[in-house]
Amino acid sequence: MALDFVAGCIGGAAGVLVGHPFDTVKVRLQVQNVDKPLYRGTFHCFQSIIRQESVLGLYKGIGSPMMGLTFINAIVFGVQGNTLRRLGQDTPLNQFLAGAAAGAIQCVICCPMELAKTRMQMQGTGEKKSKKKLYKNSLDCLVRIYNKEGMRGINRGMVSTFIRETPGFGVYFLAYDMLTRSLGCEPEDPYMIPKLLFAGGMSGIASWISTYPVDVIKSRLQADGVGGVNQYSGIVDCMRQSWQKEGWRVYTRGLTSTLLRAFPVNATTFATVTLFLMYMRGDGGALKECEPAPHTMQQQAQPSSL
Repeated sequence: MALDFVAGCIGGAAGVLVGHPFDTVKVRLQVQNVDKPLYRGTFHCFQSIIRQESVLGLYKGIGSPMMGLTFINAIVFGVQGNTLRRLGQDTPLNQFLAGAAAGAIQCVICCPMELAKTRMQMQGTGEKKSKKKLYKNSLDCLVRIYNKEGMRGINRGMVSTFIRETPGFGVYFLAYDMLTRSLGCEPEDPYMIPKLLFAGGMSGIASWISTYPVDVIKSRLQADGVGGVNQYSGIVDCMRQSWQKEGWRVYTRGLTSTLLRAFPVNATTFATVTLFLMYMRGDGGALKECEPAPHTMQQQAQPSSL
């Protein structure tokens, strides 16, 4: 289990650096005012941020994911691996259940981290040099929110985060397991790394598509109140107002940038974790990433991906 935690940390750090610019674009598109939109779409948002705020504008709020996401990935891969071992059999259902358990547990850290990230990403929109910075950094952001709103403010969006993460991570690990099985991931395969990258990237896309509407609501709730006025009273009210103003398309806002981000981030994360575990366990180790665990050898018809 310790190896799962370490591998998750390394994979998470790699994923943050690859995907953060796309995440900034996603959040800006999700929460922009439909009555006075600043961006026409994904690529226009990219261009506008770079032109108005420089390339550094794409990396606003990266401190929060760098602090939290590496630890979150450690929890996710550690809990998933341990839960799968406790369930005994490496079946598709157990892969989903183990992933869902990992997703649910990491919400405690994920929600405050994403709150700080979202607030930092929205700060100074359209300004190369923010005239008035409300938050100095991600930690200062959380401290200010806590001082003003207490733990309730720190956990803003917790329910929507839980609704997103629990099934989302179940789909995530299930898709990766099914893809690595079907692709025939084997340590001696010369194309193993491209296969791992493809499986990881596609599992990330599947996970995001399955829960994306909930992510839109979560982002809107966490960005709400930045200007001092709260627009939404809760999840249901946010869904109702969003639907009334923008129709069903509101739940696809920022989806393009999310999918562009999902493939390289999750390809990098899963490939890094898998290769690290294979290296640490060694060719002669008791468990290989693309081979069945000894205690499930008799129970599986196909090799396991995790």
